[in-house]
Amino acid sequence: MGRRKGWVTAVREAAARTVVGRVAAVAAALCVASAGLPGTVAEAAGSADVPSYAFDRNARGITAANGTTDAVRLEPGTTYRSSLAGREKIYYRLELDDASNAYVSVTAVPRAGTSLASGDGVRVSVQNGDSGSCSYDTVTVGASGEAHPITAWGAREILAGRGLCQEAGTYFLVVERTETGTEDGQPWELELTPVSEPPSARAGATSVPEAWNSATPAPLVEEPVNRPGGEGFSDATAVRQGVWRDEIVPGQTLFYKVPVDWGQQLYATVDLDSAGTNAGFVVPALDLTAYNPVRAEIAGTSIGYGGTQKSASLPLLPPVRHVNRYAPTDPTQSLRFAGFHYLAVYLSAHVAERFGDGPYGVKLRVRIGGTAQAGPAYEGRSVPSGVFDTGTRGGPSASVGGTAGGGDGAADDGAMTAVAVGGLGTGSALLLVLGVWTVTARRRASAQIRASAQNPTA
Repeated sequence: MGRRKGWVTAVREAAARTVVGRVAAVAAALCVASAGLPGTVAEAAGSADVPSYAFDRNARGITAANGTTDAVRLEPGTTYRSSLAGREKIYYRLELDDASNAYVSVTAVPRAGTSLASGDGVRVSVQNGDSGSCSYDTVTVGASGEAHPITAWGAREILAGRGLCQEAGTYFLVVERTETGTEDGQPWELELTPVSEPPSARAGATSVPEAWNSATPAPLVEEPVNRPGGEGFSDATAVRQGVWRDEIVPGQTLFYKVPVDWGQQLYATVDLDSAGTNAGFVVPALDLTAYNPVRAEIAGTSIGYGGTQKSASLPLLPPVRHVNRYAPTDPTQSLRFAGFHYLAVYLSAHVAERFGDGPYGVKLRVRIGGTAQAGPAYEGRSVPSGVFDTGTRGGPSASVGGTAGGGDGAADDGAMTAVAVGGLGTGSALLLVLGVWTVTARRRASAQIRASAQNPTA
């Protein structure tokens, strides 16, 4: 791991020298705006070479309560950062009306390098004041037993025919560790994102259509475009249909977001490069997981790795429809909103033990099927505003990501277009441009260093 640390340091120093001249003017304009921004990346004890989960820079730090009396209120549209220690059960408070749907995602980040069991994870539920359960979700770290970000969600939904949790009042988000007997002795950091969905202006169907296009689409053959993934949901890299290339190190998770409108289908495949050596087999090695706009898991896939190139695709998913919320199971039930859907790519830390520290090349192939349709007439606005809107009615290619085959410049242009789609202010746009320049420079410096290592006399 020491060799890898030295290589990363060299890359960062080279990247810094590259970008100084390009960003000096932008940095001067941003010095006042960025001075108060808090740090975002969680510490990675014992794994300094692996990028850690990037928490929302604007997250509000709160302390969870061990009972309902002192539970802190969660407001839709605000992201919160908290923690979960040991086997305690913690509570947060929600004040809800009798018309809107409320969703809260909980991303748990175990301390990197800790040893866990496959059943270790988090259990998230929403309860009313009489301990009645409105929703229930459990997510574990999986068969690898590795510490990496996992996300569960809670919901209070207003649905026809449901008797419980339909009235206005005080509700509670309850978070706890799953009970497997494993105790790592470290608190897990949490990122919480409450969202409010307004009711529909008119009653709609409650029967989910059974027929949809379940044919496997033709594989994308475009030239890949460099598109570094984000390190958390809040800085997920916006992409559209195309083939996107990055590098990943064992133990790292890359985050992307894709606009999927009403009536459209999301297809995604991840390709992992060969290691150049055969030193055994790792199961599981590579995970690809899809999440909806409120960060509820839709579906995922996992594959093993033996040192040769591998490819994994999400299962075929139905189109995004408002009526899908009445489906009995996922993935259909989670495909209930238009908006930016997330793709997370995780490479097992065990890959380093067998095949080296990397980095390993990955390609993410994203396809959007179907034609964008008009969505439900909402009676009011979501909180935060625009969370169920892609801004791309008429096709995702109009707004997000670079043009496949366009190289690094296309990727830069795509990121700036995504800023406009997201409705960010001028200061935020400049921050994102600065970040894209920095990441691009790092990639170029990385390539130069690897080339020099392979041909030291060049």
